[in-house]
Amino acid sequence: MKKIDFLNTGVGGQGTILASNILANVGLELGYDVKTAEVHGMAQRGGSVESHVRWGEKVYSPLVELGKADYLVGFEMLETGRWPMYLNKDTVVLSNSYRIPPPAVNLGKAVYPSQKEIETILTKKGSKVFWLNATEIGKNLGNPAVLGVVMLGALSNFVGGAEEVWLKVIKGLVPARFLELNQKAFLAGRAVKFT
Repeated sequence: MKKIDFLNTGVGGQGTILASNILANVGLELGYDVKTAEVHGMAQRGGSVESHVRWGEKVYSPLVELGKADYLVGFEMLETGRWPMYLNKDTVVLSNSYRIPPPAVNLGKAVYPSQKEIETILTKKGSKVFWLNATEIGKNLGNPAVLGVVMLGALSNFVGGAEEVWLKVIKGLVPARFLELNQKAFLAGRAVKFT
């Protein structure tokens, strides 16, 4: 059984923790030992959120080691660019192309880097970067807040697991009134084709 290490990053309110819980439970459904760790920071105020999810035959630590991430999943563009120290030549980076300017940018004290600048940072170690606008996909479905589940749908194409397994886990973790929307979000992400 292969070890798979995920680092999920975003801004508070984007659903990073829910997505990490779904990812952890999918790992359990697929027969992996799973460990997770979360750092919320100022998450409730729009600050950074990072979550480590590790799948393996036997996982001893919940934290992904530096340079050892198999997948970096970024829910906000700048947050994706903050974590190159976890990447290696085999890391797959999946990033939402949506921007949430931090206070320093809004105050004119800093400049938000371009997508190209962020991609350059992420590819220095040879990592592969894939972009999608999960926020826009969620908005088109009726609620941009489902972007995390859209991202998981896209991620599922890389890590495997039957569609039914992912949908079963989503059903177990999402309140009934939001279930249909989240299932549609997952399927929309899964339908994204990367070149």
